[in-house]
Amino acid sequence: MTSSSAPQDPTTEAAKAPKAPKDPWDLPDVSGLVVGVLGGTGEQGRGLAHRFARAGQKVIIGSRSADRARDAAAELGHGVEGADNAETARRSDVVIVAVPWDGHAKTLESLREELAGKLVVDCVNPLGFDKKGAYALKPEEGSAAEQAAALLPDSRVTAAFHHLSAVLLQDTSLDEIDTDVMVLGEERADVETVQALAGRIAGMRGVFAGRLRNAHQVESLVANLISVNRRYKAHAGLRVTDI
Repeated sequence: MTSSSAPQDPTTEAAKAPKAPKDPWDLPDVSGLVVGVLGGTGEQGRGLAHRFARAGQKVIIGSRSADRARDAAAELGHGVEGADNAETARRSDVVIVAVPWDGHAKTLESLREELAGKLVVDCVNPLGFDKKGAYALKPEEGSAAEQAAALLPDSRVTAAFHHLSAVLLQDTSLDEIDTDVMVLGEERADVETVQALAGRIAGMRGVFAGRLRNAHQVESLVANLISVNRRYKAHAGLRVTDI
């Protein structure tokens, strides 16, 4: 007596097969996103705006004064626009926070409505300075990024672009900046968007560096880089090896 069995459904077998892990360098196309920079008239904000615009990104720089923002945008060229902070937040898909630490909380509180639903990238470094040099401050929430997340419950907050030299960012003679960008966040899709934005700047690479609870270490490392720069008369950045 022979036995028979029903043929296997190839569709079912395929469904059971393990999926290949996602390539961590398979990042989205972000070329069409509008990037807003709050604090875009400051050194870091202007530098980031310059680099993104130079890479072909649509950029709006924000300031408390719309006139000051428009003047700075005209100096930068490359199609950069200037507006007050509220308009910048409303018109942008991704909003980079590059304001001074002492105005961080107040600025974000005032823009909670405009930033609702937006991808926010905090690059603020809470630092103090004394005769011994720079040192890290620790906000009550744990970090500037975590403060931003607490103040913006309806936004998707990430952290990145902390370790970039404003001097190099604004140097028009440099075609590339040799550095990695540590990116932190809670949602993989948001982190990958920021990684992809970092990769739009020639010479840069965005690297996932953990969740927002790890942002304090990343922010505070800037104090060490300031010490490096002063000793060696440099504009130091970071590279992560073996990835």
